[in-house]
Formats: sequence, structure tokens, C-alpha cells
Amino acid sequence: MIVIAHISDTHFDGEDRATGRAKAVMDYIRGLAEPVDAIVVSGDITDHGSEQEYELAREVLAADVPVLIVPGNHDARSNFREVLLRKGFVDDAEGEDPTGTDAPINRVREVGGAVFLLCDSVIPGRDEGLLDDDTIAWLDERLTEVSPEAPALICVHHPPVRLHDPFIDALGMRGADRLARVVEKHPRVAGVLCGHAHAAVATTFAGRPLLVAPGVVSTGLLPWEHGGVSTELPPGLAFHVLDDQNRLTTHYRVVLPGA
Repeated sequence: MIVIAHISDTHFDGEDRATGRAKAVMDYIRGLAEPVDAIVVSGDITDHGSEQEYELAREVLAADVPVLIVPGNHDARSNFREVLLRKGFVDDAEGEDPTGTDAPINRVREVGGAVFLLCDSVIPGRDEGLLDDDTIAWLDERLTEVSPEAPALICVHHPPVRLHDPFIDALGMRGADRLARVVEKHPRVAGVLCGHAHAAVATTFAGRPLLVAPGVVSTGLLPWEHGGVSTELPPGLAFHVLDDQNRLTTHYRVVLPGA
């Protein structure tokens, strides 16, 4: 059994508010009675993709367990690579191409007997997402080649399904049927972990659990909640438990900054 802390959408912008919320969540994780096996951060690490924002993220998100990060639509691949990968912060995942600063950042990491496929769904300059042909091929190959008996988790920023939030759904993943075919081909995939929605969401995709982490910086409100974004609701996180039967169980928590 392994336990994964899953956070998303920190949107570090250099301001005290975003930084304080992220610190509160990380302090909560660090203060657990037992350490988690890994922390997944599913995109939109920064608000503008600047080097200074990534340096701040690098400081706040540091942990004594593997930190597995994927980029989101607010991130910039060049600075993401320079600060979070080349400086040796996040992990020692395989697959990073240090010369391809404009190419998707796709990496694979094994933790606690599970394989994490970290996929880049960013379309530079756009808010919606896409796993391009090379990423889909890479994902299929890694699921075939890397510890083929181990359970696998796909981590990506953009959810590949409708969440019934019109704003987020308009900015979701394009071409999700291509990802679905890969998931259906590989029974070892235990689930898909996403961000982008700034909301705790649980649904299914291609017959597997699809779990969205709540936003750290803010919470997206649904149409029947009057819509929009709340900056007053507290940040949150998910705990995913992957057991010996490859069953994924998720618990959501909120964190009160300053508590």
C-alpha cells in the first residue's frame, strides 16, 4: 500500500496570499503522523511562468519525499525545466530532454512499487489542453516497458472528461479519446490524477477512477453555487491510497491557513 498526497493549482505569483495558502498545505503534509510516499502537484505551479515564481515554488514545495510535478497552462516549459528540473529539485524521473525546451515535459517515476506517468498536456499560449501524438506514443510505450507488472497512475493537468463546470469544460483536454484508448489497452492503469478545475472532483475515465485535486490558490464554484471563483474557501488536498489489490481510494481534506 502507498499513500499519495495530491495538490494542484498553487499559482505562485510572488504575493503573500498564494504563498501562504501553499505553505499551509505543505505544512499540513509535513506534519502528518506518518509521511506520505509521494506528493503529486498536478499543474499550474506558477501564475505567470516566471523564473522568480518557480524559485518560490521550489522553496515552498520542498519535501523529504518525492515531489512529482506536471506543468499546467499557466506554466512555462523553459523556466519549469530550468528551475524545477535542472536544479535537481522535484525528482529523478526519467524522460526529461534538457535540450528540448519547447517540447512537452513527459517523465516517468517509480515510487513504492507504483509507476507514475507524468504527462504534459500544455498547448503553449492556450488554456485548453492536449496530449500530442508524441506524448500519446510515449505514454503507450512507457506503460508497456516500465515495470509492466506494477500498477500505474497517469498524472496530467487537464481533465479528459466533462466535469459539468461550463468554464472548466470549455478549457478541458482536447482529443481525450486518444488517451482513453491507451488507458483501455493497459489494465495496469489504476487511475488518472488531474488538476485545472480548482475543485475536488471524483469521476471515471475509460473505466478507471479520475480524481481531481482541489485548488490551493482558489476554489471554482459550480453553476448552482452561482459560479465564479472563491478566494475565501480554504485550500485543500487529496490523499490517494493505492492498496495491494490496485484499488484506489481517495480522501479529501481542507486546510485552514494559520490553523
